[in-house]
This record gives sequence, C-alpha cells and structure tokens, in this order.
Amino acid sequence: MTERRRDPITGQWRIFATDRQDRTFLPARTECPLCPTLPGHPSTEIPEPSYDVVVFDNRFPSLMASPPAPSVMRTDLYEVEPAQGATEVVVYTDEHSASLGDLSTDRIARVVDVWADRYDQLGRRDEVAYVFIFENRGEAIGVTLHHPHGQIYGYPEIPPVARLELDTALAHLGAHGTCVLCDVVARERADGVRVVARNRTFMAYVPFAARFPYELQVTAHRHATSLLDLTDPERHDLADLLRTVTRAYDALFGFPLPYVMSVHQAPTDDGEWLAVSHLHVEFTPIHRTAEKLKYLAGSEIGAGAFINDTSPEQTAADLRAAVPRSNLERSLACP
Repeated sequence: MTERRRDPITGQWRIFATDRQDRTFLPARTECPLCPTLPGHPSTEIPEPSYDVVVFDNRFPSLMASPPAPSVMRTDLYEVEPAQGATEVVVYTDEHSASLGDLSTDRIARVVDVWADRYDQLGRRDEVAYVFIFENRGEAIGVTLHHPHGQIYGYPEIPPVARLELDTALAHLGAHGTCVLCDVVARERADGVRVVARNRTFMAYVPFAARFPYELQVTAHRHATSLLDLTDPERHDLADLLRTVTRAYDALFGFPLPYVMSVHQAPTDDGEWLAVSHLHVEFTPIHRTAEKLKYLAGSEIGAGAFINDTSPEQTAADLRAAVPRSNLERSLACP
C-alpha cells in the first residue's frame, strides 16, 4: 500500500507506505548499500568503485512519479489520493565512516550544488509543489543506514511545518511590511547573544524560542528565496557554515550528535510565496545533555506545545565554545 490520506479533523495529508517496513535496517559495514561497488564484491546501489556525490531514487519510496491506485475508496469525509511525488537519496561521499562535518568545504559545496539542481529539476514536475531536503543522522533519530547521506522529498502540496512558517511570514508581512526572517536576522545580529557563528552570507544562531535545547538555524543574511537564488560564492559560504555547525555539534559532547537537518525554501509551483520565502537550514538535535534526550511527550505530541528545559542564550554559548577556534575567529571578524 502506497497512498495519501487526508485527516478530516486537522486537514493534513498523511502518507502510507507499507513497503518501507522491509527496508534495509542497520546492515554491517561490509553490506552497506551506499558504499561503492568494489571489484569482486557484491553490487551495491552505486555500481562504481568510487564516487563524489550520488543521487538516486529511493528503493523504498513514500512518494513516486507513478504510484499505484489507493487501496480504499474516496468518500466525502475520507479523502484519499495516490502517493504522487518524489523521494530521492543523496549520498555525500564514498567514505562510509565520514560525516558532513568531516568533508571539506569544497566537497560540501558540491553537495549544495546537487541540492540546488534537484530542487530545480523536481520543482519543474507537475506533481511536485514543495521540495524538502533533509538529513537524519544517528540511531537515536531512527536512521537505518550509517553511511553519510540525506534525502529529498517532492511533496504534492506544501507540508504542514513549511506551510505554518509561510502563513506566519505572510501575516507578518501584512502587519509590518517586512520579511519576518529578515527581521529575525537583523535582531540576532544586533543582540549577538544567541549567535553561534556567521560569515559573509549566512548566520547560525539558536532561535529565540527554540523547541530543542541545541536547535540551530542557519539563515541567509539577505532575502534569498532558495538555493537557486544563491551565487556560487554564497553557496560556498553556506557549505562553510554547515561544516562549522556540524563540527561544533560533534565537539559539544565528544560524540557525533544525532540530529535532523531540514532545508526550508520557496515552494516550487509558482512565485506567490517568494516575498515570504527566506532560505534557512534548521538543525534539531534531540540531546539535552550528553546523557539525556529531549523526548517528545504529552505537551509536544498531544498539544503541539514544546517545553524546552534549557536557556537558548546558554546553549548558544555552549555551542560557540564548541566551534573550532579558527572558524570562530573568522566568524567574529565578519561584519
């Protein structure tokens, strides 16, 4: 079964993909499907002995270009649609034990270029309204493959979190005549207390109302609407700050910190959202200390109201202390 069902109570669409129950789960390193295919060894998903960055369709898709018909009939109350869209895998490197922070800035810039290309190409498809780029890292998050990789989903509608951000930004624009993220960036630059690192084009900061203790947003200084809106030097700056942030996370508690990384940018169907689409990358690690996780419990799951046990100003100071010294000095020198 692969289909989309609309919840009549919330109005949100949910995806059902039963084949994903059988997807590869934490295989031994020698059986990793994302490693190169070496001479004399079984084939993997990537039939090359080495590679740089690779993109391919997910073998266990939640959304697909030509999905099967739904398993149940649509009614006036219960709407159901084919799970049309796209699900792709982006493999960052052929080094099995590496992470995003282990890669050079130039290599991460190549990954950013691939993200931009897939955003462009998937966004041209009639069935795709929103391209969502993300990475799940760490067993605590629920990853099924350790090899460094991310994913790209092409949704047939704007998903709920992105839609809430866009609707809120639209209301802010109507009330104040400005982009809310442009205002946030200006305020964080002026306050400085929640800023972790920055460069000419992007700034990393703990949000004023962070949901998770060590949550970070990497936001463009200017009103760039998507990865396609960035120049080559600006993409390099994004890669540099992503490397800084992920290395700081790994240094924070002395182990690779599990997180979800989400790229938020303009919907792809038309230009009506451009005035309120401001490119930003969200990092949501689930640790609140080295030993304790931030679990989503009653208030978060049942009411949608996050409770944070830490101070954003203090966690920003903790993360600044974990930033590699050379990166912090460059950051402080940036205007």
